[in-house]
Amino acid sequence: MLYHLLYPLADQVGGFNVIRYITFRTAAATLTALFIAFVVGPWLIRRLAELRIGQPIREIGPDHQAKQGTPTMGGLLILASLLVSVLLWSELDGRFVWIVITLTAGYGVLGFIDDYRKVTRGSSAGISARTKFLWQTLLATLVAIAITTDPDFHPVLTIPFVKDFRPDIGWLYIPIATFVIVGTSNAVNLTDGLDGLAIGPVMISAGTFLILSYAAGNVMIADYLNIEYVAGAGQLAIFCGALVGGGLGFLWFNASPAQLFMGDVGSLALGGALGTIAMLIHQEILLAVVGGVFVVETLSVVIQVASFKLTGRRVFLMAPIHHHYEKLGWPEQKIVVRFWIVSIILGLVALSSLKLR
Repeated sequence: MLYHLLYPLADQVGGFNVIRYITFRTAAATLTALFIAFVVGPWLIRRLAELRIGQPIREIGPDHQAKQGTPTMGGLLILASLLVSVLLWSELDGRFVWIVITLTAGYGVLGFIDDYRKVTRGSSAGISARTKFLWQTLLATLVAIAITTDPDFHPVLTIPFVKDFRPDIGWLYIPIATFVIVGTSNAVNLTDGLDGLAIGPVMISAGTFLILSYAAGNVMIADYLNIEYVAGAGQLAIFCGALVGGGLGFLWFNASPAQLFMGDVGSLALGGALGTIAMLIHQEILLAVVGGVFVVETLSVVIQVASFKLTGRRVFLMAPIHHHYEKLGWPEQKIVVRFWIVSIILGLVALSSLKLR
């Protein structure tokens, strides 16, 4: 919005010429989202507390009863700061930014309904898993179809660390995109179990995809790095920047001991957004590296369930795996910081793939 309002004034005021640079607008979007989160956060916490929108705590597992009643639905803070910032600083005539906004908002609504049911029922059970999965799949499929209808978009698959091999997967792009979006959304949701645990890797992933999106949207950089050029992908860097800013603002209130929990309204939406961006810039496989923490969290649940059903034994003391380390006696902050460190390492490995081919 600000781009369309201010850039035409560049002819009269030379300083406004800076608006045309994606790098400037990405930085501006990051700071704007951070500012909005800082301003709105205290009010939102008070309002949620007044409405008694508190987090129900499961009786099984590690003892987190001290967190009972902590305001949840904090993902609203991230989404509000993120979406307002993106609308202010993006070029709104591009399809890709609207596709990501739509998916993020749709998953946010789904997560909000899930959180609301948990709160009103005083239980950790919200929407049934089957219903939630059905709606996630439907929204992701619609987004995948919308992407493939762009005549300038090529449904190719990029293989990390492999040069000059990008097979055209044709119609298979739709089910693959659906799987990636739904899978990432649920993986972030599973990771959101300790103060600050999910938002750290989300921000690190968003920062990594900020760089990847900018590279994919610049024809000269894409050619130099031998990656798929995606017209308009630069606008996704602005989205990623706003996500980092909104995430930092949320972390201010979510750091242990948390004043605010993310809830499904945040985790489902942010995971879906990361998956969508990865598909748009043809880095869907690299997403598994960048979001390796999310992958491990999900695999720990799959392994635990499969092992118990097949053998009657559990591989981990508790799944997802961050609860396993809690059961081993690791302090919560140590688990969170170490998972952040692993995420940073994985982000650097992912970025190294741009040159190591």
